[in-house]
Amino acid sequence: MKKFLYLFLGVDDSGLSPAELQQRMQRRIAWIQELSKAGHFHASERLEKSATTVSVKGNAKTVTDGPFAEAKDVVGGFLIVTAKDLEQAAELAKGCPIFEAGGRVEVRAIVETHA
Repeated sequence: MKKFLYLFLGVDDSGLSPAELQQRMQRRIAWIQELSKAGHFHASERLEKSATTVSVKGNAKTVTDGPFAEAKDVVGGFLIVTAKDLEQAAELAKGCPIFEAGGRVEVRAIVETHA
């Protein structure tokens, strides 16, 4: 089995009521429980909306606050699953409730490194 990263993109839940947020969270928890029971779930976290980007151009290092409102692909969280291949990982991602809110899931294979 290989590990895959799901990046959750494109959902702005800032206008939702507390009840709506709770409903979304319950659907997400139920989906993660399904993945876990099937032996696919590895880890998951939500990310704060604010971010800091460190970049280097020549010898100058710049720290910038963000992400910015004009960015289409703000990452809201991630999940790590195990699957036999990319096809299975993508199929598992289809059950994610983010699609109900117009979001997307980017599926990426994780390259195992050993320190």
